[in-house]
Amino acid sequence: MNIQIMGTKKCKETKKAIRFFKERRITPHFRDLNEKELSKGELNNIANKVGIDNMIDEEGKAYKDKGLQFMTFDVAEELLENNDLLKTPLVRNGSDATVGHDPDKWNEWVK
Repeated sequence: MNIQIMGTKKCKETKKAIRFFKERRITPHFRDLNEKELSKGELNNIANKVGIDNMIDEEGKAYKDKGLQFMTFDVAEELLENNDLLKTPLVRNGSDATVGHDPDKWNEWVK
């Protein structure tokens, strides 16, 4: 099992995801989005699994600071320009992916 977790070191949900897999003796590969941003190909691959609209954090500070709740915009373009808009963690297991804290799906992968 090759688990990749993308998020930030300060994100509580990302920490929960890392802990979830470590408790099950699976060492995930962690990637800090502050150090290496998401590429267009990675964004598209994850969006194909979870839907691009599910990837934007509408409750986050970056979303509100930019005033996106009042604008019409291309979600993919905004996410590529500003990784702070991503809902984290992004968790990948091969070609499958989840966005946010999703222990039910992760349990399916672990079985």
